[in-house]
Amino acid sequence: MSLAEAHQLDGNQLNFLEKPLEADAETDIIYMMCPMHLLTIEDNVKEINTGQVLSILTDYDGALEDIPEWCEKTGNEFLGIYEDDDHYKFFIKKTKE
Repeated sequence: MSLAEAHQLDGNQLNFLEKPLEADAETDIIYMMCPMHLLTIEDNVKEINTGQVLSILTDYDGALEDIPEWCEKTGNEFLGIYEDDDHYKFFIKKTKE
């Protein structure tokens, strides 16, 4: 079973990407866990403009649930996850100020 098959969100497959997306900004939260990773993401989203994409580097498996759920709660768009050898790269689009 692949990682993409193993993790689900609200009964739907998470959107695992074949290659990274272009991003307007990036934040590295490797080695951060709950709740600091979400607080850092929130601060970084405030620094980009509506419509821009933030990439998030993390090695925290809990982020597979936390980041998509955070996007749903805050109204930002979860674009997907690229899985690299030793970390994940999440992509979110800021949809409102």
